[in-house]
Amino acid sequence: MAAEGGGKEMNEIKTQFTTREGVYKLLTHSEYSRPNRVPFNSQGSNPVKVSFVNVNDQSGNGDRICFNVGRELYFYIYKGVRKVNKIDCRDHSRAAADLSKPIDKRIYKGTQPTCHDFNPLTATAESVSLLVGFSAGQVQLIDPIKKETSKLFNEERLIDKSRVTCVRWVPGSESLFLVAHSSGSMYLYNVENTCGTTAPHYQLLKQGENYAVHTCKSKSARNPLLRWTVGEGALNEFAFSPDGKFLACASQDGFLRVFGFDAAELHGTMKSYFGGLLCVCWSPDGRYIVAGGEDDLVTVWSFSDCRVIARGHGHKSWVSVVAFDHCTTSVEDGDPPAEFSGSDEDFHEQVPFGAGRDRTNSAHSRLSKRNSTDSRPVSVTYRFGSVGQDTQLCLWDLTEDILFPHLPFNPNSHTDSAFIASGVSKFATLSLHESRKERHEKDHKRNHSMGHISSKSSDKLNQLSSARTAKADAAKTLGTTLCPRMEEVPLLEPLVCKKIAHERLTVLIFLEDCLVTACQEGFVCTWARPGKVVSDRPLEDTVM
Repeated sequence: MAAEGGGKEMNEIKTQFTTREGVYKLLTHSEYSRPNRVPFNSQGSNPVKVSFVNVNDQSGNGDRICFNVGRELYFYIYKGVRKVNKIDCRDHSRAAADLSKPIDKRIYKGTQPTCHDFNPLTATAESVSLLVGFSAGQVQLIDPIKKETSKLFNEERLIDKSRVTCVRWVPGSESLFLVAHSSGSMYLYNVENTCGTTAPHYQLLKQGENYAVHTCKSKSARNPLLRWTVGEGALNEFAFSPDGKFLACASQDGFLRVFGFDAAELHGTMKSYFGGLLCVCWSPDGRYIVAGGEDDLVTVWSFSDCRVIARGHGHKSWVSVVAFDHCTTSVEDGDPPAEFSGSDEDFHEQVPFGAGRDRTNSAHSRLSKRNSTDSRPVSVTYRFGSVGQDTQLCLWDLTEDILFPHLPFNPNSHTDSAFIASGVSKFATLSLHESRKERHEKDHKRNHSMGHISSKSSDKLNQLSSARTAKADAAKTLGTTLCPRMEEVPLLEPLVCKKIAHERLTVLIFLEDCLVTACQEGFVCTWARPGKVVSDRPLEDTVM
């Protein structure tokens, strides 16, 4: 890999990048892949996914990592930044991850793993509960430490025959989990229940616009407990709010739908600019949702106002993952900075189910001071990231000029809200169709993806959106609160936009001292946060 530098070709892979906090560096000793380290031939395979859990190991290295590559599933001790800080960096043989010794490795026949999720509540050094979804529709509960397979759900595919797109434990529960399929349905399971030997029969529980929730009719307890049918086409991803009360769903029909989970009631919706939505995530305080998809955009949606407040353009192809950075997201009001830190798993481990509302309300109260008469200033910054099929990593800063506009938004004015730190990229740029160099069509990896956005191109994109929308109703949403036109909302530019892989990126996870990415070739990479590496010496000569 070549190091970052000026005058290099655009297709060069970066091993470090700079933000206002400092330099993020690729730790080559913490690269995970198949033991032979040979790039995986990803044609026709499901996306590589990564899951983390902390088992509270007394040795101080309790992080565990799981990832899938093709038909294979691996489970390792994760040697990230913390591990190398305790070891002399010159002894690379001791610092590097030993890929030849996974704790558990599984190879599946006739089906492929598509997604997985650990239960942080039950994880110990002796046992973990890992859910694995498969391309043929089954869901497996395994313990990779004990090397046991506890249960197989939907084994006969009587519940759903389509690919599992997303699986998550219900926050705060040791037994309930939710599974989404490419059929557009979601199912709520209980690990204690069986799936039965016949196809389930359902009874309508609740129905709304483009969604319905059914209960399973049975004399005895069986799975699934509930079936959700959401939108049209695949349900690509869902995410629980930090307090576990709400569920955000990103669907192939281009709609973001947010539900109250227990009441199964629709809270609000948003429509992509065009194409399907592929990914979704919540801000740490639950106030904002970011979604990405086939329009190449990241879209920021306000939970309380139920409206789009900003879009971000930096990718040249579909956006595959969006994630908030809990460590860099901050709310300050004259006191020392209050930062949200840790991974999603850490967040749920540290905050008991239901207690997250105290933390959220604290952030809410501080944010409410923004428009109060209190003289102390409130500084708000949300950091989130995105990766895409264009092999690029983008980092974005969502700042108070977007969150709390002093005046009604004027599309004819130009606002540049932030400063330039150390001569690097803009901190948080609000660009209203600012002129940029035209990108060549060949740089674009999808013919119907969004390339260059300008005031002149927005009309063409509107026409393209209408022409390619299967139903007339979908075209009618453009220009409404569901889907504002490009000139009607602020357009963010990325703080950082770097090519970091040869193949499309499928993973972005923010941890306390690093961020983790993965590409379809099967390489899982660790990027140390600024100041988290002991030695400043070049890392390029470490073990690959």
